[in-house]
Amino acid sequence: MSRRSLHTPAPSPDRLRARIDRARQAAAAADTDALLIAPGSDLRYLIGQAGGSFERLSTLVVPAGDAPPALVVPALEAAGFGDVPFDDLGVELVTWVDGQDPYRIVADLAGRAGTVKQVAVSDSTIALHVLTLRGALPEVRQVLAGPIVRELRMRKDPAEIDALRRAAAAIDRVHARVPSLLAPGRTEAEVGADIAAAIVEEGHTEAEFIIVGSGPNGASPHHEMSDRVIETGDVVVVDIGGPIPEGYNSDCTRTYSVGEPAQADVRETYAVLEAAQQAAVRAVRPGVPASAVDAAAREPITAAGFGERFIHRTGHGIGLDVHEEPYMMAGNELALEPGMAFSVEPGIYHEGRWGARIEDIVVVTEDGVEPLNTRPHGLTVVEAT
Repeated sequence: MSRRSLHTPAPSPDRLRARIDRARQAAAAADTDALLIAPGSDLRYLIGQAGGSFERLSTLVVPAGDAPPALVVPALEAAGFGDVPFDDLGVELVTWVDGQDPYRIVADLAGRAGTVKQVAVSDSTIALHVLTLRGALPEVRQVLAGPIVRELRMRKDPAEIDALRRAAAAIDRVHARVPSLLAPGRTEAEVGADIAAAIVEEGHTEAEFIIVGSGPNGASPHHEMSDRVIETGDVVVVDIGGPIPEGYNSDCTRTYSVGEPAQADVRETYAVLEAAQQAAVRAVRPGVPASAVDAAAREPITAAGFGERFIHRTGHGIGLDVHEEPYMMAGNELALEPGMAFSVEPGIYHEGRWGARIEDIVVVTEDGVEPLNTRPHGLTVVEAT
């Protein structure tokens, strides 16, 4: 019966209420009669608590009209929302017990302001709840809430940017410790365990992810850790991050070499990657399409003959989620705006041999860009002892 506690510092009631009001307006602009927000980062953004998604339905109903929002939760989960200032937010708390139909409750709340033709359901809502809600609202069109909510979350306010700065500074302190952890004879998993401890020691609530990719494992962008023993001459990709207490995440990648690189092409190739990453950062400014940031990273890598070895997008938004809008990739013509925060992380991967990636989090300013990570970008050569 135990559930993980997600009680952490929350924005002020005034900020949260303003977000709920903006959510109403965004729903109305999208011809949507109500938002149905499942537990997760969207819920945390709106009321300050994420809750948890289980087999019993929990949903925040945000009507586009004047009817008050309502959080529908099982009675046994209500205590987990004890820190939410419902009265200050103008949100009702509606509880239900086993034997009642929570989907009918949600349907009735969504319809309090009048006829309901369309509702937007959180992208993360589990299929059990999506399909059962469809049965409770058979004549109502269901769409994803993501395109609506992303308009609220993509542009960070000053407090959110400050939280991202502190998260970036915390993960930079971890990267400053990484060289002391890398040594021939240690496994990736052993290094990763030490990094996980350092992530918490430096101010995160947990290690959300850890990639320690040594030698050929570095050529797999989403390799995590293994029992592979690090050898002298290995290039090691270290991609790490996690949330600070306010929930905002860090994400930073640096590439290391344990002793002088064993592969003859490492330094020349890495120089191309470093130039590409910095070119992409320089391309960031208001009005530039997200695709242009991707192109700025891709062009020098392609010109050097490594285009087919850069196998992912250049970046992703970051905030309460590690991956969120906007995405820096080909075809995304979204114009960048002040307050948008995202990674810039090109990589070059030689399958079966070695790989490298450099990643910073940046924020779009009124006239350019602010990189939040400040650790050196060059290949860090660790003394092999």
